[in-house]
Amino acid sequence: MTSGMWTLPNALTGLRLLAVPVFGAVLVVSGDTPRGRWIALALFIAASLTDVADGWLARHRDQCTDFGALLDPIADKALIATALVCMSARGLVPWWATVLILAREAAVTVLRLAVLHHGVIPASRGGKAKTAAQTTLIVLALAAPGWTEVLTAVVVTTVLWTVVTGLDYGVKAAALTRARPPSPQPSAAPGRQVPR
Repeated sequence: MTSGMWTLPNALTGLRLLAVPVFGAVLVVSGDTPRGRWIALALFIAASLTDVADGWLARHRDQCTDFGALLDPIADKALIATALVCMSARGLVPWWATVLILAREAAVTVLRLAVLHHGVIPASRGGKAKTAAQTTLIVLALAAPGWTEVLTAVVVTTVLWTVVTGLDYGVKAAALTRARPPSPQPSAAPGRQVPR
């Protein structure tokens, strides 16, 4: 992991974070209109693509940094949380789904910090699949609003998978605390990828 801050991957992550308030403003101001939803959808997809691009560039250009490892999950969670809260306020996603998803994200973040002196919980494929499911939910709700059978299935599947992966992190955290004694200083993450 390099120590430099000003890299192209970090710039893309920063742009994603800056896009969050713009995206939220569009949903708040005109999220009840088809035009507003399509603009919000375009912003969300563009921001999501930067998430794919910054990780790929960081690995292939050997530009994984501590700053990027810190900022990347913050940008991801800010984008997802803003989308879900604003869409629930507009009636596009049920509030119970938003509350459960955000509660899981908060719990996993607290858990990761609590066991940091024992070690870092590595990223899992389940966590990446969870992010993909949440992204699909948001895209579908913006592109085809309405409580359809398809959206219902996607919401239920996303919430269940989000909760299951959260429980999985709990199991991993418990195993980590049993396997490793507390270290004097937290170990650095092996790369830019962090648990989601």
